[in-house]
Amino acid sequence: MTVRAILMGLVFALMWSSAFATARIIVADAPPLFSLAARFALTGAIAIALARIMGQSWHLPGGWRGPQARAVLIFGLCQNALYLGLNFVAMQWIEGSLAAIIASSMPLMVAGLGWAFMGQRTSALGILGLVTGMAGVALIMGSRLSGGADALGIALCVLGALALAIATLTVRGASGAGNLLMIVGLQMLVGSVSLALVAAAIETPHLTFSLRWLAAFLYQCFVPGLAATLIWFSLVRQIGAVRAATFHFLNPAFGVAIAAALLGEHINGTDLIGVAIAMVGILMVQMERARG
Repeated sequence: MTVRAILMGLVFALMWSSAFATARIIVADAPPLFSLAARFALTGAIAIALARIMGQSWHLPGGWRGPQARAVLIFGLCQNALYLGLNFVAMQWIEGSLAAIIASSMPLMVAGLGWAFMGQRTSALGILGLVTGMAGVALIMGSRLSGGADALGIALCVLGALALAIATLTVRGASGAGNLLMIVGLQMLVGSVSLALVAAAIETPHLTFSLRWLAAFLYQCFVPGLAATLIWFSLVRQIGAVRAATFHFLNPAFGVAIAAALLGEHINGTDLIGVAIAMVGILMVQMERARG
């Protein structure tokens, strides 16, 4: 792995982990689903406009029944609408650090579901990693629940991570080499439309405007929303999906640190132990996948 790839992986992990703390700022002053729908509408429109300038077409190979179209719909619904939508709703009630830790368990869910339901072979190291990683996450959730954390918020985050894990297993290799920015933009518009329909049915639009809210919203659009996505796909092309996924093991630590620094969230000793255990488990799973 080159120095450039390592730096890209670190930057991606920082960007991805920062999304949870900034989301807490957004949902404190505006409805979560309307906010997320607006974010995807803006970011998706920019991505598509840039893609068109670069000569990329929205006529996908295989048409609207082909693998790229399937990837657009599945990831638009599962990642953008379900995964992020459920997390945004949950962060009205739980801390950003806890949401980041639960979301970081997604690679463990992918490995576990693949082993349990898709016949993917897993060595003793992989199984040990799954058990270790989930034990770390469970330790943190148990500690937070006993400390008064909202059970519904935790459940929504778990369901969101599960939706993304299922989407990851369902659609593989359909990111669209040479058409990437268009694929990303279309996924975001699918998420925006889906979330806007749900928000119109269950939320009342309101906004307590502040420069802090605006900064958090624009940061969400352009850093974890657009830049992190493009860095991730570029990293996957350079070093492969399995090696790139090892950077996810940094997300629990980065998520906790950013939430503490930006929002002043309290981190106790149990949190730190759980984060360390979860990171080891995620790394073991990724090492096992790399060997396979």
